[in-house]
Amino acid sequence: SGDSTARIWTISDGLFKSGGKNSPLNVLVLKHVKGRTNEKSKDVTTLDWNGEGTLLATGSYDGQARIWTTTGDLRTTLSKHKGPIFSLKWNKKGDYLLTGSCDKTAIVWDVKAEEWKQQFEFHTGPTLDVDWRNNVSFATSSTDHMIYVCRIGETRPIKTFAGHQGEVNCVKWDPTGSLLASCSDDITAKKVLMQIWCMKQDKYVHDLREHSKEIYAIRWSPTGPGTNNPNQQLVLASASFDSTVKLWDVEQGKLLYSLNGHRDPVYSVAFSPNGEYLASGSLDKSMHVWSLKEGKIVKTYTGNGGIFEVCWNKEGDKIAACFANNTLCVLDFR
Repeated sequence: SGDSTARIWTISDGLFKSGGKNSPLNVLVLKHVKGRTNEKSKDVTTLDWNGEGTLLATGSYDGQARIWTTTGDLRTTLSKHKGPIFSLKWNKKGDYLLTGSCDKTAIVWDVKAEEWKQQFEFHTGPTLDVDWRNNVSFATSSTDHMIYVCRIGETRPIKTFAGHQGEVNCVKWDPTGSLLASCSDDITAKKVLMQIWCMKQDKYVHDLREHSKEIYAIRWSPTGPGTNNPNQQLVLASASFDSTVKLWDVEQGKLLYSLNGHRDPVYSVAFSPNGEYLASGSLDKSMHVWSLKEGKIVKTYTGNGGIFEVCWNKEGDKIAACFANNTLCVLDFR
């Protein structure tokens, strides 16, 4: 949050909404700055749990990454970046943490040793997003229009993807680590560009142009090879400032559905663990839950502010949404 904190909420069964008088939730407040703060350096910009759910990593505008325990104790502060951290991710094994910063670099941290293992200085502009391909290699994207695939121990990128004409906002590997999706602000023929890349090729595999405004978020479905739902089709979802969510058949490079239920920019999308539903959150103060089988809305929740993020729990029966009016809601989907 912009109040220089991250918060860990303990939600018991039967309580599905926070912020009201009848919701005494247990919350741990993780304070990143003590005393008076500089407005520009206090934002907590990104966070990520490790795979076991035992450690929480946070990245901040002060350029530091911090690792917290589930009891709210600060375990480690990682300092090397010379600018705000925009993205951070644990690898699946949980031994490395990856951070991307405004200082144009990405850093891999050895969590056990509590020190940086390698700094990657390839971009000529701020690093906007990072995503692990496996436990030792990852992709980075930047305002410099470039995407690099890097590996720990290598001094040069193992793959370079050049094709975007604008800032590359987001990069996401598919569940098998063979395909990389990227989205940017570049508009060609009044359509915003999203691309699919493959490690076996230097050029993009698919060039997806359907959105009319910036794409803010992309997510792969937890379906297809390498997932718990191997017999279902792999789908890519994209959320845009054009108020739509689009679902893609990535193998064919074709649009499956355009989900047109929001009135304002869509900031976040999240697939249910079983891959059957998609939640979308928008500045229009509503969260829709869509059936992927039918491409239709099955539930709508409305709050008192724009929605910046939505997320399912592992069981797929609750959805969390954070609102612009400083509230967090946990909603029942049973």
